[in-house]
Amino acid sequence: MAINLEKGQRINLEKSNGSKLQNICVGVNWGAIEKKGFFGSKKEAVDLDASCAVYDDKKNHIDSVNFRKLVSNDRAIKHSGDDLTGDLNGDDGLDNEVITLDFAQLSPAANYVAFFINSFRGQDFKDIPFASIRIYEGTPTRVTQEFARFDVANDATFAGNVSMVLGVFYKRNDEWKFSAVGVPTNDKKLEQTIVTIQQNHL
Repeated sequence: MAINLEKGQRINLEKSNGSKLQNICVGVNWGAIEKKGFFGSKKEAVDLDASCAVYDDKKNHIDSVNFRKLVSNDRAIKHSGDDLTGDLNGDDGLDNEVITLDFAQLSPAANYVAFFINSFRGQDFKDIPFASIRIYEGTPTRVTQEFARFDVANDATFAGNVSMVLGVFYKRNDEWKFSAVGVPTNDKKLEQTIVTIQQNHL
């Protein structure tokens, strides 16, 4: 059963059989905005961007994965590609953008891996249908087990904002753990969010 994440929550990266989770997916799902007008309604495309930033043990930013760079330098993190519209015909049950992370392949220098989303066109999270971000085991097209999610569209915390930090995977004693951040930021660009995470959330 997936956990509805709360700010500051810690998640144990263990599967139900007690083994450690080595591969995870972070998926973002959303729909197009329906605009009602005098001559009926029309769909307004929404471009949310899922991104990931990697920092070393001194909190220096050492790598990123996003719509401009789909694979990390160590090839441990991969992005499914940029979705520019969202679901135009209602929720199809699939994530629009997925970032996969293989902990075993991560560079030894990596100590923090943070995930966040930005609304590229500046559309308010509260207006974006069924926007959510989740962590699961599986592949970009198959969910084996969902561990946790933030319901961005229906959480008043995110209303009035265009970027948010999901959380941070961090290494302690050579084991990876997860801390939910779950806060909006005032950043308009993903480069700004990378700095915000570095300053406030590691």
